[in-house]
Amino acid sequence: MSDDAPRFAVDAMLGRLARWLRVLGYDTAYDAGMDDPQLVQLARDEDRLLLTRDRHLLRELKPARAHEVRQDHPLRQLKELVAALRLAPPPALFTRCMLDNAPLEPVERAGVLPLLPEGVREHPGPVWRCPMCQRLYWDGSHVRRMRRALEAALPGWLAPD
Repeated sequence: MSDDAPRFAVDAMLGRLARWLRVLGYDTAYDAGMDDPQLVQLARDEDRLLLTRDRHLLRELKPARAHEVRQDHPLRQLKELVAALRLAPPPALFTRCMLDNAPLEPVERAGVLPLLPEGVREHPGPVWRCPMCQRLYWDGSHVRRMRRALEAALPGWLAPD
């Protein structure tokens, strides 16, 4: 993602949207245990756009930069956000950890081979690791399923494989 790409702070009601934003490579702060004043402060301190469905939060805490998400389904929420913010397609998917938001780092496949599921070991391709939680990522069937879901939600938006 480019340095001018938006950075998000996402409230507890939008956890699945946060994961989709991370799939797209957007720096997305999300902590379901964070209360509303903390979330607004985080968004302000880190110059993040606050995403929320909570009208009370918007009305009472008046975050500096916010977008009220109106859709219920996570992929419809994503489509709404792409349209409202005129987001450009990412250069690559799966560049951030879906759990903790850290940028993924490439690792030597041979060095993590014993840690990969047996069915993945014989398939070629790059492997990435989250430097925070040490979770491994690879191009597997989950990537293909998620890409299809994104293409269905945002037809023609993503660059072809």
